Amino acid sequence: MKILTVNAGSSSVKYKLFEMPKGTLISRGIIERIGEPQSKVKDHAQAIKLMFDELKSILKDLKEIGGIGHRVVHGGEDYKNPVIIDKKVLKVIEKNIELAPLHNPANLAGIKACLKYLPQVKQVAVFDTAFHQTLPEYAFIYAIPYQYYEKYKLRKYGFHGTSHQYVAMQASKILKKPLSKLKLITCHLGNGASITAIKNGRSVDTSMGFTPLEGLVMGTRCGDIDPAIIFYLMEKENLSPQQVYELLNKKSGLLGVSKISNDVRVLKSERKKQKLADLSLKIFLYRIKKYIGAYISVLGGADAIIFTAGIGENNPDLVKEVTKDLGKFLKKKPKILIIPTDEEKMIAYLTYKLLLSKGKRKKEVKK
Repeated sequence: MKILTVNAGSSSVKYKLFEMPKGTLISRGIIERIGEPQSKVKDHAQAIKLMFDELKSILKDLKEIGGIGHRVVHGGEDYKNPVIIDKKVLKVIEKNIELAPLHNPANLAGIKACLKYLPQVKQVAVFDTAFHQTLPEYAFIYAIPYQYYEKYKLRKYGFHGTSHQYVAMQASKILKKPLSKLKLITCHLGNGASITAIKNGRSVDTSMGFTPLEGLVMGTRCGDIDPAIIFYLMEKENLSPQQVYELLNKKSGLLGVSKISNDVRVLKSERKKQKLADLSLKIFLYRIKKYIGAYISVLGGADAIIFTAGIGENNPDLVKEVTKDLGKFLKKKPKILIIPTDEEKMIAYLTYKLLLSKGKRKKEVKK
């Protein structure tokens, strides 16, 4: 079965076509600059049409596509697993726009465009937040008046779930041990970064929170800070809530401390020359190490610590810097694994698995 994965962002559509169940990549592509002033691509509907036009040059017929898996950033508390998209699912994705105002609208636009061009093909929503819906209540509830959880669903949701789930599955294969019997710490380190504690295949804690701002120091995000800093800055700098939001999300992290870049490659090259470049990397690595230590405690040990995404996959020196002292404090030293992530392949796998199970159920009903 051929499965198409679609990741519709605010100004781009990325897609991959896989042959399942082997997961062989047939084709991939990206349509960029959607809606920008000089762009010929006005909206997501046009971008999706261009995607299908490109796929027509590879496939004899678009009917060869057996399913479409869509990346959707936020499923709130509504979905713990991938779901086949129908009117109800569309309404839930729309409802959760307030939780992911930058991502869910684009995800929704991509889904609607695909439904328009290939209405006969089953389409599946795979949520970034779904994998973390197994967090225990004491791990996801914030210690603010409980009424705000009841009223607004203010809680930890976590993100990068598809990536954490994928590398955990790959680690299970490498370690030759069932995922249900492993304690893993997965570190997704890119411009956005998060760490997850996985016990017996289930996410039990993760560093990102109500939004992706919580947790690790990132490219331009501050990660964990004292909340009182927000009010202090608003008073001292006469900043609006929106200005503080922009400051913490887009002007902080590695960029904010180093003053030169959010790119780890640049910071590494400048580390010996510029004190702040070195300091920014030390803060970045310290926060990772701190979370790993916390999650080893949460899990009661770890079979492996996995590093993935752009920074995690391509900087073995930084990985070594983070993990070099782990063996001194533990009876059993975790294996250190660097595993390339493939969120699209995971989306294809989850889509295929869901459609296959639905197909089997239909056959059983007919019998």
